[in-house]
Amino acid sequence: MRICFLGDSFVNGTGDDTALGWPGRLVAGLRGQGQDVTSYNLGIRRDTSADIAARWQDEVERRFRTDEPKRLLFSFGANDCASDEAGRPRVPFETSLRKTTEILTAAKAVAPVLMVGPAPVLDDVQTDARVGRLSAAFGPLCRSIEVPYLAIFPFLATCADWRQEAAAGDGTHPNRKGYAALADFIGRWPDYATWAAPPSA
Repeated sequence: MRICFLGDSFVNGTGDDTALGWPGRLVAGLRGQGQDVTSYNLGIRRDTSADIAARWQDEVERRFRTDEPKRLLFSFGANDCASDEAGRPRVPFETSLRKTTEILTAAKAVAPVLMVGPAPVLDDVQTDARVGRLSAAFGPLCRSIEVPYLAIFPFLATCADWRQEAAAGDGTHPNRKGYAALADFIGRWPDYATWAAPPSA
């Protein structure tokens, strides 16, 4: 199975001394169960939904040139909500929803898809208010196009390991314990288990 994880710095695992992030830990779990998995972490720092919309298809096509089973997981949105030089969101709310709909609708034609919501940035109250709103809006959006969605904003906003490590680092990104907590949270999501199961299971 080939899996592409697409998103921003939280997908990239920025701040993790083990360089695994949460995608690396999920894949390690699958391989520990005996699955033959090849994974690609395509998280890029500061990427917005518009950035991902512009690049994901080319990047996935280059990695899915075999007949092996394929999976796609997207997670983004925090950078959409960050302020530009004028104090406005880098990507307007309605544009974020439109870009996300376009991405996920097209991705469904390529492989089974999951959407994991945006993470809080923690060091900017205004941005996190926007992230919380976008996270909530992604739920009905994903239901309307039949893509499983997991909101992680409420969990991470109160996760002690995530918050403490972010505070000790750059104010936003955790270290190994925070990412391990998120990987465990996602790993216990029933839709993740269905998505990650071998086709013969």
